[in-house]
Amino acid sequence: MPHAPGRRLLAGAAALSLGLLTAGCGSDAASSSGDGSGAGPTLDVWIMEGTNPDAGPYFEELAAVFEEKTGALLNVQFIQWADAHDRITTAMAGRELPDVAEIGTTWALEFGAVGALRDLSGDIEAAGLAGDLVPALYEAGTVDGATYGMPWHAGTRSLMYRADLFAEHGIEPPTSWDGLLDAALQIKEHEPDLIPFPVIGGTEYAVDAFIWGAGGQLARADDSGRWTSAINAPEAVAGIEFLTSLATEHGLSVAAAETWTEADQLQSFQNGEAAMVINGNWTVNTLLADDPAWADRLGVVPVPGPQPGTYSPSFVGGSLLGDFTSDHPELAWELIQLMSTGEYGAKWADESGFFPGQQSLLEDVAAEAGPLVAPFATQMMEAGHSVPVTELYGRVQGAQIIPRMLQSILAGSASVQEAADTAAAAMDETFGH
Repeated sequence: MPHAPGRRLLAGAAALSLGLLTAGCGSDAASSSGDGSGAGPTLDVWIMEGTNPDAGPYFEELAAVFEEKTGALLNVQFIQWADAHDRITTAMAGRELPDVAEIGTTWALEFGAVGALRDLSGDIEAAGLAGDLVPALYEAGTVDGATYGMPWHAGTRSLMYRADLFAEHGIEPPTSWDGLLDAALQIKEHEPDLIPFPVIGGTEYAVDAFIWGAGGQLARADDSGRWTSAINAPEAVAGIEFLTSLATEHGLSVAAAETWTEADQLQSFQNGEAAMVINGNWTVNTLLADDPAWADRLGVVPVPGPQPGTYSPSFVGGSLLGDFTSDHPELAWELIQLMSTGEYGAKWADESGFFPGQQSLLEDVAAEAGPLVAPFATQMMEAGHSVPVTELYGRVQGAQIIPRMLQSILAGSASVQEAADTAAAAMDETFGH
């Protein structure tokens, strides 16, 4: 069956066409062996640019393997994350969607709800994979029994600290909230020119960990599936209070951090201005590539919980692979499975610095990884969490409701409870209350 013209990709994306058709699939796409006729279909694939700094060799090899197995050609295009959501929305309106695309976890339910993504739950069950996928990623793409994205790669955030300075001053890496406060206060005493712990207001993921660590939730769903904010409940407020107090009460941050994003925070750490940050496993490669001496300066532990030896759950984000109602669903699933499991799932994770979305592969990473990677894997396996599993939460994030809450607290314009109440009201309005 020829490739449907209505599924051609949008102009303007950087394209990488890979492989040649060597085997016939045509309308017989379920067949996995070709005859060299070169009559198979083309699958258009969108991949987000920048996750893997040098993705070309991976996709060249993947395309060759997929071609040999199915006879199909891959037309891979790389697009920027910042443009991707609007590009997909535009493509939906113009009937120019790709067959398979990388999507963010918060997009799967949004695009699934409007029928743009195919439910993969039957394929996942038939392949015996349902019990071997990273739970937080799997859950992020699943609602009412339908799964709109296959976990591909994942990342999480843990506490990164200056191991050299901790050793120099005899400071123990924190294993509780009290330990985090104590370590930051000691840094403040011994290294007065450093920011002990920047409390950033430009993103929500650090405060989410402390909300969950205190036993709170961002929002809750009732039996009918209707969501209500929980960010102003006592447990959530306790977590917000602890994190923001590091800045407002203990002077362990700086005013500029009120609007910092994670990228700004990482830059402060990389420049030697900050002693501790909560940031992602993917940044380790960034630090080491910039300066290999980070191998001796960097330490990592899971985000500590309120009590010694406990962890504060950290958001597990990453990417899913979705079938945008491809004209070749069997081939689309075969490609998704090839990319996300086994050899090529592990290979992409290794090259990109992320973790695989397959639990058994993640366990292998945790067992074999060095001290700068293993704590992140432990965090993901033992204390990973997902944001509310509803397409409406994407709108909450788009409206920057939680960052605005943090910024009002850090700027001193609202108390923690007042800011949380304001955020809860805005969230509930988004949820349709």
